[in-house]
Amino acid sequence: MDEALAASDPHPHPRPDPSRTALLAEVRADRTGPAAALLLRLARSPGHPLRRPALALLEDLTLTERWPEAVAAARDRLTDPDPEVRRQAAQTARSAGRGVLPGAVLDGVTDPAARTLLAEALHPADLAGRRDDPLASVRFLAHLAALQAADPAARPELDAALLADVQEASRHLTRTGRRWGWTLYGLRREQHTYALAARLLADPATREVGADLTRAACHGWRAAPVALMPLLLRHAGPRPGPRIAAALRTASISRAAMDVHGGAAAAVAFTPYERGRPAACAPVPRYDRDGAAALLAAKPVGVARLAHAPAVFGALLDAGPLTFRQAAQLHNLAFLRPGRMQALCAPLWLRHAGPAALPRLLALLTPHLDEYGIGGDYLAALGRIGPSARPALPAVEAVIDRRTRIPVNDSTRDAETELDERLLAAAQDARRAILGPPSPAPQPLP
Repeated sequence: MDEALAASDPHPHPRPDPSRTALLAEVRADRTGPAAALLLRLARSPGHPLRRPALALLEDLTLTERWPEAVAAARDRLTDPDPEVRRQAAQTARSAGRGVLPGAVLDGVTDPAARTLLAEALHPADLAGRRDDPLASVRFLAHLAALQAADPAARPELDAALLADVQEASRHLTRTGRRWGWTLYGLRREQHTYALAARLLADPATREVGADLTRAACHGWRAAPVALMPLLLRHAGPRPGPRIAAALRTASISRAAMDVHGGAAAAVAFTPYERGRPAACAPVPRYDRDGAAALLAAKPVGVARLAHAPAVFGALLDAGPLTFRQAAQLHNLAFLRPGRMQALCAPLWLRHAGPAALPRLLALLTPHLDEYGIGGDYLAALGRIGPSARPALPAVEAVIDRRTRIPVNDSTRDAETELDERLLAAAQDARRAILGPPSPAPQPLP
């Protein structure tokens, strides 16, 4: 146990250790067993040298599962004489009781960092009632909680209260600007966010908060980088601080922002976002009719995936009509399963079946245009169909015209923003192809 606790000392970071891993596994397996009881007792023990790492272990154990006993143990140490123990106790209580801690948990807690951490875990109703708290960071969180549920008529008062407390609140509250930005995004207050960013960035005392809020806005709204990058550049100076540099990096993900402001951004020392490059692909083999036919003959009729499907079926369609078996294979690839293979094969089916198949194909393609994993493939399919896909243009323009980013799940907010930008670019390419010069409608092969 001592070795596991020593390995869990959170200063500066817990280090990987087999004994720690084993202890965590044992406690997770039995929250009422002897290991769990000893850990709780150590965490509660006044003056014990291992109480802080014990609290850190309790925090790890409550990240994915609630444990009321861990909350109780952490609350016992909120007034510990050691400030680092107090803050670890607050972190553990926050982790173990996020969103459900009663307001009374703050009673008697005077350490600003601990009090702020606890406030983050209060039940929203209790937090909103703390707008008169003596600590600015708690008041700020309370104003945000109240703002989320407020009538529009009550928003100006809350906006003013947030502005009044933000400078002092940021001393103890992390990610102040991002919290504020995401609250405003949730309320869809886009123009207010832009005006607020300008005000915060203009004041050196709140500039870092403004940079974080600006970054959150760029993650949420597509127009934000174009609107806010000039403000960032104006207040950046030749060598911007890390917060403004990070906000500029996020804004640079926007192709539109760099098209408009890239020249001015080049004069500022920050590292623009490096967009991911497509993985290098092996050259696509060239098929003639006989080679393509032989390849398909070796595949089952119900084939679900086919490497180089456009090249294989393209060679056959260039040479003449598909056989019944080949057409069945293409039909299965185009219609049975949504995904990249379907998007690749749908235009090929149109070549085979002719204009009569178009309504069914468009109905198949358009529902997936705003899916970040495969939407680009479906948009590319519409682009390959070209002007004949004009009935799908409203669905393509809906992807282009949305003001907010598409919901994405990736490793970082910046990576999620880049995925949205890629989808936007794919939709713009598809629209250009659809609006291009009309081409003769494909006819079924004889």
